[in-house]
Amino acid sequence: MSLPFNATSTTDDVLAGRDLRGQRILVTGVSSGLGIETARALVSQGAHVTGTARDLTKAAGTTAPIRAAAAPSDGIFDLVELNLASLVSVRRCASRLLEHSQPFDVVITNAGIMATPFALTEDGFESQLATNHLGHFVLVNRLVPLLRPGARIVSLASLGHQYADVNLEDPNFERSPYDPFIAYARSKTANILFAVEFDRRHRQRGVRATAVHPGAINTPLGRHLPDQSFMGMVAQVNEALAAQGKPLFTPKTIPQGAATSVWAAVVASADEVGGQYCLDCHAVTRTTDDYLDPTTEAVRPYALDGARAAALWTQTERWVGEQF
Repeated sequence: MSLPFNATSTTDDVLAGRDLRGQRILVTGVSSGLGIETARALVSQGAHVTGTARDLTKAAGTTAPIRAAAAPSDGIFDLVELNLASLVSVRRCASRLLEHSQPFDVVITNAGIMATPFALTEDGFESQLATNHLGHFVLVNRLVPLLRPGARIVSLASLGHQYADVNLEDPNFERSPYDPFIAYARSKTANILFAVEFDRRHRQRGVRATAVHPGAINTPLGRHLPDQSFMGMVAQVNEALAAQGKPLFTPKTIPQGAATSVWAAVVASADEVGGQYCLDCHAVTRTTDDYLDPTTEAVRPYALDGARAAALWTQTERWVGEQF
C-alpha cells in the first residue's frame, strides 16, 4: 500500500526517496500548469519524460524548469509535437513514437481545455470532446505496443464530471444548445470511462489505467473563464459550506494539484488504482447522485459504470474511424 498522502501533499512529498531512473514516461501538455510540474517532479527523480506540446517553440521556453530539474538527477526530458484537436497530428505523433520503438512505463494524459467557446475541430468534433477525449483515446491506443508489462495510464479527469454524463447521440451539440461547462463535463466523464474500459481490456497483461481529479487549481486551464470567476466560484462554494457548518475549501497549489497524477503513476499499487477514480492521492469508490462540492470524496455512478464505459469505447471507435 502507498503512504497516506492527502490533499496538501505535493509532488515532491509523494516522490520523496523514489528512484525513477530507467522509467520512461509520456506526459501530454507539458507547456503550462500541471503538465510542467508533473514532468518536473518526475525528471527530478531520474525519469526519462517525453512531453507533448502543440507549439514546440513556445514549449522550449516554458519547459526550462523541467530541464533544470533533470540535470542534477540524471533525468531526461524531450519534446514531441502533438495537437490533440487534430487526429492527423495525433496519428503522426503516435507514428513517430512507434518508429523509435522505445517502451513506456507510464502515460499521463494531462493535456486539456476547459469551458471554451463553441468550436468544431478540423475533424468535425466539438473541441473539448476532441481535445480531452478523442485525441487521447487514439494516442494511447496506438501506443499500446510500446507499453511495458506493468505499465500504467493516468487519465486526468475532474470533479466537473458531475455536471454531465457523456452524450453518445449528440456529441457535437447539433440537437441541443451549447454550454461550455456541460461540454467540459462530458469530456471529463469520458476521461474516467476511458480509464475504466482500458483497464478492463488490458489488466490481464498487467497494464492498468486510472482516472484522477487533480483538485481545484487556478491554472491556465481556466483561461476561458470570465475574469475573477475562479475565485468567485471558490467564494460561492465557501459561502455554501459555511452555511452548512462545514470547513471552508482552499484551492490547491500547482504542486499539490499534480501530486495525485504522480502518485497514481509511480507510487500507488496497481490494484489500488486500476479502474478507479482518484483524488487527494487515494482512490475514491463511493458514488452519489448528490451535489459534489470540492470537499466531497465521491464520484458519479455513471462515470464508473462498466457498461457505459464499453458503450463509449465502441462509439468512440466509430467517431474516429479506427478500432482497437
